[in-house]
Amino acid sequence: MAADLGALAADLRAETAVLDALLAPLDEPGWHLPTPAPGWTVLDQVTHLAFFDEITTIAATEPARFRVLRDEASAAPEGPVESAVARSRHLSGAEAHAWLTRARAEMIEALCACKPGARVSWFGPDMSPASAMTARIMETWAHGQDIADALGAEHPPTAALRQVAHIGVRALPNSFVARGLPVPSGPVYVELSGPVGELWTWGDPDAADRVQGPALDFCLVATRRRHPDDADLLVVGPVAEAWIPIAQAFAGPPGADPAPRGGR
Repeated sequence: MAADLGALAADLRAETAVLDALLAPLDEPGWHLPTPAPGWTVLDQVTHLAFFDEITTIAATEPARFRVLRDEASAAPEGPVESAVARSRHLSGAEAHAWLTRARAEMIEALCACKPGARVSWFGPDMSPASAMTARIMETWAHGQDIADALGAEHPPTAALRQVAHIGVRALPNSFVARGLPVPSGPVYVELSGPVGELWTWGDPDAADRVQGPALDFCLVATRRRHPDDADLLVVGPVAEAWIPIAQAFAGPPGADPAPRGGR
């Protein structure tokens, strides 16, 4: 069954509203507070999201132009992520927020307008429009968590957390590949409780390997925002026990492991 792009767009809008609520009270010094991402401020987190929203729109609507931009960005010595952030540090907080608002609306419109069976080019393998939208949900949630941590603020979960968890589960093979490790063949059953107690599951419930617990904890671990020792997860079986410490919902290198905070 085809993914419901309208429902995914609603999830992304809900997650964007949570982010907007974090950003709205900030004065200019607040935009320059450091976040848990080394060397990145709140401003950097927002311009990172805006840049990749904008380039997703180009990928969906002008694939040839996207491939040129992708090759140029990938050729930068510091890589496409850091180079895009560095180029945007002259912006004010208000300018960065306006850019994200505009780029996000345009991207949602572009992805929802894609024809059935369309593919969206990317820095890695091509994606379906639904996968591209889901990836933007995951990125928004993860970088929103960084911003909430920087501000010492609450980061209330929405129903969109299911999409973050979905990517985290599907990315099990990538978690091993990113570390140069062989991908295990055994199945893992994942059972997570959502923000209002709903149950989300993936895989065969009879699998010997399993991960169970709050979806929020799983997503914090899978996006590498928290150490597994700080998560209330039941992890059973050799494959699951090997996966959770290196779980990674995003592409690219894993970066530094998050340090334990000393409590669940």
